Amino acid sequence: MEKKKIRTNIPFRLDRLPWSPWHVLVVIALGITWILDGLEVTIVGVISDVLTKPSTLALTDFEAGFLGTAYLIGAVVGAIFFSYLTDKYGRKKLFMITLGTYIAGTLLSAVSFNFISIATFRTITGLGIGGEYSAINSAIDELIPARVRGWVDLAINGSWWIGTIMGSALSLYILNPAIFPINLGWRLAFFLGASLAFAVLLIRRYLPESPRWLLIHGREEEANSVVSQIENKVKDQTKKTLDNVHKYITIIPRDVIGFKTVGKTVFKTYPKRTVLGLWLMAGQAFLYNAIFFTYSLILSTFYHIPADQVGLYIFPFAVGNFFGPLILGRLFDTYGRKKMISVTYILSGGLLAFTGYLFYLGILNALTQTLAWVVIFFFASAGASSAYLTVSEVFPVEIRAMAIAFFYAVGTALGGVASPAIFGALIATKQPLFLFYGYLLGAGLMAAAGVVEILFGVNAERKSLEEVAKPITEVEEEVAE
Repeated sequence: MEKKKIRTNIPFRLDRLPWSPWHVLVVIALGITWILDGLEVTIVGVISDVLTKPSTLALTDFEAGFLGTAYLIGAVVGAIFFSYLTDKYGRKKLFMITLGTYIAGTLLSAVSFNFISIATFRTITGLGIGGEYSAINSAIDELIPARVRGWVDLAINGSWWIGTIMGSALSLYILNPAIFPINLGWRLAFFLGASLAFAVLLIRRYLPESPRWLLIHGREEEANSVVSQIENKVKDQTKKTLDNVHKYITIIPRDVIGFKTVGKTVFKTYPKRTVLGLWLMAGQAFLYNAIFFTYSLILSTFYHIPADQVGLYIFPFAVGNFFGPLILGRLFDTYGRKKMISVTYILSGGLLAFTGYLFYLGILNALTQTLAWVVIFFFASAGASSAYLTVSEVFPVEIRAMAIAFFYAVGTALGGVASPAIFGALIATKQPLFLFYGYLLGAGLMAAAGVVEILFGVNAERKSLEEVAKPITEVEEEVAE
């Protein structure tokens, strides 16, 4: 039996809301995902050299680098598995479950006893983070007003670097053998990450389900109730009168969107957007995962930096990465998606190739290498954040979580899963030339993704999600003002 049609203005009511403390709560409660991911990547990066010591887990350089790959394998599987559940059972249920999975994996990582155990526990941690990507990106895009969606998304994705800053600062203390025994400090880092996640888990209980998700599943009254509550909170907090909304869409709800429909939408309806999403995700995944999962190995092997001092070099690097999306983000809403994404990708790729050449020549030291990376990743960070923004807004709401998961999983599998292990092997040769080849590969992937953006990019700035990608459930009965 076909469900009745629903004529609604809910998406446009959400998009016309003024910025308020309620939106800040959404950003804090959901944006923590990127902070936790940044913390995880940084911790594994800075402790990788420590874990090769006989008094800890005695890993080889390859095994230490593989921990990043194990984490990413888990993230890829988690993204696919949890995304289907996110689109089927709702954003709220799943962003509670995925964060709980992350907490379990992180706590287990803290009590690892050999390579097999820590690789397994890092995979579980990755499952939670991968699931978070689809559940959180879906919820954020569906709750944030269209006019600031680009800047907010980039700023939230850029908050990954707050986690990096926290991890690097933490490493200066917990990896200092004068303060903690060498086999205790790295374990404490994981415990602290889990503690932060548990605190956020409590905050998330107060967030609502996405009204857009409720609508497409036929729960119109609940969706209207949620939006009304949000509007009342925003009016009370901002003391502003909300404009009336006269724009509507008409949909026929569906309980389940099958994989056949997902495949048809992604590959037949939007083939150019599919190519675009894969290139953007793969390019940035290779670059970031290669550099950060092996950061301490590069500093220790080629510049002889002690493990307890690595954080000093990561800190300014992370600050530059955080301010890239924060400062450049508004231009993605004003100057435009296509122009800004292509510029950030191509520019960062070119700068990486040039810096890699200087590294090969032996011109750089630990300080100048870090300064060069600060400049490169100021732009690359904005570009990488825009990849997640792109795949989360250019596909219909009904398959948003699965689309995000697909591009994250396939893009990461193509560009990111193998890169930490590859760079770990290149570093193990102790030959600058081989590492330079790795840098060239990363630079080429970034620049190529920038060219694909020029060809297939979508001008989604300041548009409702329903205008960027027509809902699958929408029927041709839209009534405009």
